[in-house]
Amino acid sequence: MIAVWNTYRIEDIAEKITIGPFGSRMKSDAYVESGVPVIRGTNLTGSKKFSGDWVFITEKLAKQLENCCVSNGDLVFPHRGSIGEVGLVDNQFPQYMMSSSLMKLRCNPNIADSEFIYYFFKSHQGRYELLKNASQVGTPGIGQPLTSLKNIEIKLPSLGEQRKIAKILSDLDEKIHLNNQINQTLESIAQALFKSWFIDFDPVRAKIVAKLEGADPEIAAMCAISGKSEAELKKMPDDDFTELQATAALFPDELVESELGEVPKGWEVSTVGEQVQTVGGGTPSTKNVDFWDDGIHYWTTPKDLSNLTDKILLNTERKITDAGLKKISSGLLPKDTVLMSSRAPVGYLALSKIEVAINQGYIAILPNMKYSAEYLIQWCEANMAEIKGRASGTTFQEISKKNFREISFVCPDDKVVVSYTKTVKTLYDEITSKAKENQSLINLRDTLLPKLMSGEISLNKNMGSIDD
Repeated sequence: MIAVWNTYRIEDIAEKITIGPFGSRMKSDAYVESGVPVIRGTNLTGSKKFSGDWVFITEKLAKQLENCCVSNGDLVFPHRGSIGEVGLVDNQFPQYMMSSSLMKLRCNPNIADSEFIYYFFKSHQGRYELLKNASQVGTPGIGQPLTSLKNIEIKLPSLGEQRKIAKILSDLDEKIHLNNQINQTLESIAQALFKSWFIDFDPVRAKIVAKLEGADPEIAAMCAISGKSEAELKKMPDDDFTELQATAALFPDELVESELGEVPKGWEVSTVGEQVQTVGGGTPSTKNVDFWDDGIHYWTTPKDLSNLTDKILLNTERKITDAGLKKISSGLLPKDTVLMSSRAPVGYLALSKIEVAINQGYIAILPNMKYSAEYLIQWCEANMAEIKGRASGTTFQEISKKNFREISFVCPDDKVVVSYTKTVKTLYDEITSKAKENQSLINLRDTLLPKLMSGEISLNKNMGSIDD
């Protein structure tokens, strides 16, 4: 039996629809260090989970603006600025305040499942409904925002069917979010290890202190590298202990003065340009269809990096033809090239897991026999403040390849770099695997979303199963 979907207006399924507060009470001078968090358009970034920095108002002010507070299960929509976005309020905080640029929808739980309504507004149809009355002149905005929201029409199946559909889509989003969290943790481990070994020189300093105290320098370095106590080291399996011991032995037990300050003895100071090859890119004429139509080679702009959650490039928005590729002097760059945006803005980073051509908004850094891609991307991350500091420009900041190549570069012992790469490559292999899995999950979700939300495909009696 085919399920019946009834048509409603949003006003018909709403328990409450309100708009954010107006007036001076919600200007930035009302923000305090802690209290009730304020959801702003910048916190809505395309996923169900809020992100970005929080600002807060006092509980007293939130009480005065009670009608503008939102809580778990409410939906929020920008009516100016980032219109077309939608957020589903979670229970991270007991309550939130919405900014003056947002409006709120609280669904009637007897008619509509808020998660199902969220996914409706994530679909092309729902996004179209949000945008159709918007003006793009100046700051994008919706005229008569509450009226526009109330009059949007939506087809709904039974409440039970809504919940089943929402669960399928939500389970996919949760898996994507979990993979992102794992990747962020793995990336943090790689960053922390790089900082410890190559910025703070923790194993070297541990050996120095141990020598002064009459302790065993090698054991001290092993503790610094592993984060374990001496007692915990004794409980390690023999093979792991031996490997850690060999790593500790690679670090010297002395720091010497250099133009950059103290560095481990035997490590040299050079420049990026002397140690690795860096190249730029270009854009074949977009008016020449021979360069673009039916393109087969990945071609990237920094826009491709702007929404990456894990610094792994697996795909690009555009591709170029063989003829187009010939117009780019750096050609097709190999897998594991480190990509860094050099302008608008400076500092997006990614490890390319595809052969790719780049536009003029990049500096690409090619790994070599000594410096792995994993080492180089973490070097860029650790030195980003200086990289950005060397950028210049009046219209927008840009760092030239010349200025980048002149940045000082500490050259560790080759075996230390090998040891670091051996450890961190396993992390990046896992990050890449999770990123590829997410790519498949996102494609599946985005394929299912419009079909589930329109009733084109229906669910059978088993909640997680789909009938064509």
